[in-house]
Formats: sequence, structure tokens, C-alpha cells
Amino acid sequence: MWSYYGAKTNVVKLYPKPKFNKIIEPFAGSAQYSLRYFDRDVLLVDKYEVIVKIWKWLQKCSVGDILKLPRFKQGDKIDDFTFDCEEAKLLMSFFMGFSSPSPRKTGTNKLTTRPNYVNFNLHKIANSLFKIRHWEIRLGDYSEVENQEATWFIDPPYQFAGKYVHNSAAINFKDLGDWCKTRIGQVMVCDCHGADWLDFKPFAEHTTKNGVQREVIWTNQPTVWNSQRQEKLFA
Repeated sequence: MWSYYGAKTNVVKLYPKPKFNKIIEPFAGSAQYSLRYFDRDVLLVDKYEVIVKIWKWLQKCSVGDILKLPRFKQGDKIDDFTFDCEEAKLLMSFFMGFSSPSPRKTGTNKLTTRPNYVNFNLHKIANSLFKIRHWEIRLGDYSEVENQEATWFIDPPYQFAGKYVHNSAAINFKDLGDWCKTRIGQVMVCDCHGADWLDFKPFAEHTTKNGVQREVIWTNQPTVWNSQRQEKLFA
């Protein structure tokens, strides 16, 4: 719902559709996959308390709560505005920047190059609140999630590109890879070119604020693009 570092906004439509009625994202972030298939049973888990606080607050918000939030311009400081609660301030701190891994205090030049950026996204959030009312959202580690039949969309901080994300340095990727392989149901695991903690395959290219990023995927469910696209990507 908001711009967050590593979000799958540009490529989420390319991932295989869920085969099960329940979707689990054990590294929730901005939960782009679950938002695309919001009508399923959804479980979001994240170790970053800021993310969980924002999601839980949004679940309770009204459209009016969102649309009354302030619109910023470049150079504005988050502490110069008054908010009804901590969660509202945290959400709007992400709008001070673009694809930020943590809340920011000062508005960046994104607010000048895209002057309607905040307003557009607040309306987008307001129009999407109904999608998340039924979701279950937890603060916790991925390893605490009960193994169960579901579509697992596993999008951790990337092995190399995710070093700025909160708690990323604490991830043991070997353990995470072993855990991913034992999930029941449909499993999709995300990373980018160069990751070696699973047998990743080329998946897609997209443009980020840092340039072109080459996405890779590991999945336990063979898909059509496995044979059609891999030889063309990253040649």
C-alpha cells in the first residue's frame, strides 16, 4: 500500500497465481502479492515492528482517516506535522522518500519531481482499505510460522541487495533456504541475480531507483515460463 524498499510493485503480476486459498508472506513488507490476491485468506508476518504497526493500524482506519493525512513537499520535516497516533506518523514518514527501507524525517526531491505523489498514494490506500480487513497480521520471525498447506510468497531482504533492510544482517540464508524447501503447498522465493542460497532461476528484469534489477525465483511448482523464458533472460 505504500512505497517500501524491495516492493514488488513492478513485477508482482508476473508471479504465478496462488493455487491455494491461503497466502502466507513471512517477510510481509508492503505485501504486494497478497494485495493482488487480497480476497484469499492472508497471513502476514514481519519481524520489523514498524511494518506490523502500520499494517494493523491500516486495518482499523476509515477512508477519512487516510484522506486527512498531510501532503508534503520537498524539504518538509515530519516532526513539523501533527498526527493522531504514532502509526500515522510512521506511515507518512515513508512518504517523505521513495522505496525507503525505514521511515524518513525530511521530504526528498521525489516530492518535487512528482508533486501529486503523496496525494495519489493516499487515495490509493483509502480505496484499498477494504482489501485487508480480514487479514491476519503478526509480529514475529519467519521460523515461527506453522507449516501448513498454503501459497507461500517468501520475499526476504535480498542476500546482497537487501543489506539496508531492518534485521537483514541477522538472516542465516542457509537456514532460510532449508526452511523454504520444507513448506507445504505452493512455494515461491524471491531474490535477485547473484543470490546463491537456493537454486534460483532467472525470472524478470525491472527498473528501480538504483537501475535495472534482475529478479530470480525458486519455486517448487514448475511453471510455463520455466522452459519458455529462462534461456532468454540474462544472456
